[in-house]
Amino acid sequence: AMSNPYAHIIEPLDPQKPEHKFFNLTKLGDPRYERLPFSIRVLLESAVRNCDEFLVKKEDVERILNWKQTQTQTVEVPFKPARVILQDFTGVPAVVDFAAMRDAVKQLGGDPEKINPVCPADLVIDHSIQVDFNRNVFKATIYTVSIHETYFFMYSRSDSLQKNQELEFERNKERFEFLKWGSKAFQNMRIIPPGSGIVHQVNLEYLARVVFQQDGYYYPDSLVGTDSHTTMIDGLGVLGWGVGGIEAEAVMLGQPISMVLPEVIGYKLQGTPNKYITSTDIVLTVTKHLRQVGVVGKFVEFFGPGVAQLSIADRATIANMCPEYGATAAFFPVDHVSVQYLQQTGRLSLISNHYLTAVGMFRDYSNEVQDPDFTKVLHSTVVPCCSGPKRPQDRVAVSEMKQDFEACLAAKQGFKGFQVPLECQDVSIPFQYNGVDYSLSHGSVVIAAITSCTNTSNPSVMLGAGLLAKKAIQCGLSVKPYIKTSLSPGSGVVTYYLRESGVMQYLAELGYDVVGYGCMTCIGNSGPLPEPVVEAITQGDLVVAGVLSGNRNFEGRVHPNTRANYLASPPLVIAYAIAGTVRIDFEKEPIAVNAEGKEIFLRDIWPTREEIQAVERQFVIPAMFKEVYEKVEKVNERWNSLSVSSDKLYSWDPKSTYIKSPPFFEGLTKKLQQPKSIVDAYVLLNLGDSVTTDHISPAGNIARNSPAARYLTSRGLTPREFNSYGSRRGNDAVMARGTFANIRLFNKFLNKQAPHTIYLPTGDMLDVFDAAEKYQQEGHPLLVLAGKEYGSGSSRDWAAKGPFLLGIKAVLAESYERIHRSNLVGMGVIPLEYLPGETADSLGLTGRERYTVVIPPQLTPRMVVDIKVGLDIPLYFKVSPFSKHWDYCLLKHHQHHYIYNGKKKERKKTPFSFHLNVWFQ
Repeated sequence: AMSNPYAHIIEPLDPQKPEHKFFNLTKLGDPRYERLPFSIRVLLESAVRNCDEFLVKKEDVERILNWKQTQTQTVEVPFKPARVILQDFTGVPAVVDFAAMRDAVKQLGGDPEKINPVCPADLVIDHSIQVDFNRNVFKATIYTVSIHETYFFMYSRSDSLQKNQELEFERNKERFEFLKWGSKAFQNMRIIPPGSGIVHQVNLEYLARVVFQQDGYYYPDSLVGTDSHTTMIDGLGVLGWGVGGIEAEAVMLGQPISMVLPEVIGYKLQGTPNKYITSTDIVLTVTKHLRQVGVVGKFVEFFGPGVAQLSIADRATIANMCPEYGATAAFFPVDHVSVQYLQQTGRLSLISNHYLTAVGMFRDYSNEVQDPDFTKVLHSTVVPCCSGPKRPQDRVAVSEMKQDFEACLAAKQGFKGFQVPLECQDVSIPFQYNGVDYSLSHGSVVIAAITSCTNTSNPSVMLGAGLLAKKAIQCGLSVKPYIKTSLSPGSGVVTYYLRESGVMQYLAELGYDVVGYGCMTCIGNSGPLPEPVVEAITQGDLVVAGVLSGNRNFEGRVHPNTRANYLASPPLVIAYAIAGTVRIDFEKEPIAVNAEGKEIFLRDIWPTREEIQAVERQFVIPAMFKEVYEKVEKVNERWNSLSVSSDKLYSWDPKSTYIKSPPFFEGLTKKLQQPKSIVDAYVLLNLGDSVTTDHISPAGNIARNSPAARYLTSRGLTPREFNSYGSRRGNDAVMARGTFANIRLFNKFLNKQAPHTIYLPTGDMLDVFDAAEKYQQEGHPLLVLAGKEYGSGSSRDWAAKGPFLLGIKAVLAESYERIHRSNLVGMGVIPLEYLPGETADSLGLTGRERYTVVIPPQLTPRMVVDIKVGLDIPLYFKVSPFSKHWDYCLLKHHQHHYIYNGKKKERKKTPFSFHLNVWFQ
C-alpha cells in the first residue's frame, strides 16, 4: 500500500484500533466525488486501493473522477472486484480449465501449484437438481436402445424432495467429486454443497459482506459471477454483475476487468404500490421500460423516496432481472433498510455502517441533496403483469393476458406469434390421466412452477403465494393433477418461514410440495411431463403453456413441449395453475367453480399487502437465517461422504463422460502466435434476431436423436443416464455436439425451427455438429450470420467454447449481448458487427457465399479490415468498439458486386462497411 500514490488518504477507521484501515475517498478533496453515482464510487474506490501504476494507473483514477465529463466518449478503466461467485453449471468448466492449466504449466516446465485463484471464489452447487418427482403418482417412460420399458414410481408427497436429491447425487456424483477435489486442490476456493439453495439467494443471505475486510483494510464488497443474474446482489448495495466463464477465470487469476466506464441511468421510484402490486409486477414493468429505452452496457441506479419502501428482497428481485433489460448492473446503494436486513440475517457489523458513512457511500433516499448526477433519469407506472410468451421483456398486463395470447396464436411465427391456422385455434384434445377424462387446448397450463432466484428470495411474494393457496383451499379450489406443479425455494430459510407461518400445508395440498433447492424449472430442469399429456400436445400440435416465477422463458428452455412460457409472480403461478389455462381474463371470468357450484374470482382469494406484511413481520426472523446457515457447509451427508484425492494435479479418467481434459491448451507455446486471416470460409448457420445462448448451447435435456446422444450411446450409456447438457459442461465432446442443438433454433437455410443446417458443398441437411465436422475434415473455416442481440440470455461460456470447437472463426451480427461478445473474443472467435441500419438482407447476403476476412499482423480495436465475399469481391468492414478510445477513420466505400436474384444476375451498387469487435491485449 505504501507504494500506492494514494497512500496519503489511508487512515484508521477507529482511532482505538489503528490496524483497521481504509482509503478515505473524501480526503481526496475533490468536489467531483460528491456528484458521482454511488455505483461509480465503488469503481473509484477499487481503482484507488489497487493503484500500482502497472495494472491500475493514476490516470485510471482520474478518468473515473471525471465520469460526468467523459460520458459522451468511450473511456476504458480497470476494475478489480473483491470476489468471484460461480454456480456448478459454469463452475465445473472453470475448475476443469484450472486443472488443465496446471497440466499445461507442468508441460511447459513451470510449477503447476502456482495456478490458483488469487481473487477469492465461492462456488454454489445449485443447477444440478431436476423435478423428476412432484405430487401424486408419477409415471416416467424410460427408453433404452433395444426395448421400451415403463416404470411406475409410487411414493408419498413428502418423498419428492428426498427422491429428487437422491437422483441428483446418482447422476452427478462424478461432477461433485471433481468439484470437491477442486475445493481442496486450489487455494481461495470455497464450495457450498448441493441442497443449500440458489446461488444468488445464498449470496444475498449468507455470502455477501457489504463491507469487505482483508489484510487490515476495509473496502466495499463487490463481485463478478459466472451467472448473468449475479446482479441480484446489487439489491443489497453490493456492486456485481455477470461475466463469461473465461473472463471470470482471468479475474480469479488476478487480472482486472477492462471495462468501458458506463453511463448511469437514474431510475426514480416514488409513491406507494397499490394493494394488488407485487415486486414481480414492478420488475416486469421496469424490464420492459428499460429494454425500450435501451440500457445495454449501462448501469441503472435506483433513487427517490419510493426506494426506502422496498424491502431488500423486492430490490433484489428488480436487480436480478437486470440481464433481461440489458443493463450491466442495477444498483441500490446501501441505506438503513440494507442495514436492517444484515441484522435480520445475522451479519450486522456496526463497523461496516461506520465505514460506509465515513467514505460517503451510505444513502438516505429521502434526502434529495444526496442525489448524484445521472446520465438520464427515468420513472414509470406499474400494473399487475406477466411476461411472455417467449421473451422476458415482452410484458403483458394480466388484464390483457387472454386477448394477447389469442393474438399470439394467430400472429406470424416470431417472438409474439405461433401462426396457428384460424380453424385450429379452438381445437380440444381429450385424454385420460389416472383413469379420469380431461382435455387440452391451446393455452392450457401444463407446467406451473414456483422456481428460480427472482422470486424465491422474496418473503412477500412467497408468503403471498402461501396465503393465496390457503384461501383457495378454503374456497374448495384445486389444481388438476396432470399439471406439473413444483416449489423449489431459494434456500432453507424459505421452507422454514412457509412452515412456521402455517401456509406450507395449503401449498402442498395444491401440489406445491418442496421438490428441491436449486434453479430447476427455470434452467430447463423441469423433468418429464406425464406421457398422456405429451401425446395430447403432439396429437393436436398444441401451443400449451408453462407459467413460472423464474426470469427466463426463451424458446425450448423450460420444456420442449411448452411452446408458450410466461414469467409471473408466485401468487399468479398458482392462480394460472388453478385456472388451468392462460386464456382467462381474471377481472371478468371466475378462476374456477367450486363443488357447491359457486363462482370464485381471483380477487376473492388474493391476499392484501397488509396481510402479507403482518405474517412476514411475525415469521421471517433472524434465528431462521442463523440456524440454516450455521450448518450450510456441513449438513449435506451425501456431500460429506464423498472421498477425493489430495493430489494437486487432477487424474483424468478416460472412461468418464462428465469430466474430460479440454483441448484448449493443446499446442500451447511460451511465445504468443500471430493471428491468421480467415480464408474462404463457409457460413454454417444463417440466423435472425435474439439468438440466445440457450439456442447456441442448450442447458436442458439431451434429445435422444442428437449427436450428443449418439456419442453417449457409443460410450455405453442408456438414455436414462444422459442427464442434461448443463450437467455435462465438464466434457467438451458432449458440449461441442450440443452446440446449436436447440430444437427451437430457426435457421434461414431451412426456413424452419430445427437443430440442423445445410452442408453447402452438397446441399445435404445435417445436424449442425455433423455439418461442422465435415467442414473441418475438408479444412474449411466457418462463419455464422446473425441479426440483433446475438448471444442474449445466460452468461454461458460454452456458447463461445462450443462454436470454437466447431471451427467457427467469426460471427457477423447486427449487435451482441455484452457477456457473450467478450466470451467470443476470449475464445478467439471474431465478433464482426454491421454498421447501424445495415443487415445481411439489406446487403444482399444469402449465407451461401464464401467469406475471406483479411486480418493484419497488428490488430487494433475498431480498425478497418478487408473482407472478400464470393469470387474475390472486396467488401469493406469497420472494426467495432471493444475499446473505443483509439482514433479511427470511418471508411465509406461504394463497391459493385453481383448478387443472384432468382436466375437473373443483377448488378447492384452497395455501400458496404461492418464493425469488427476485436480486443487483443
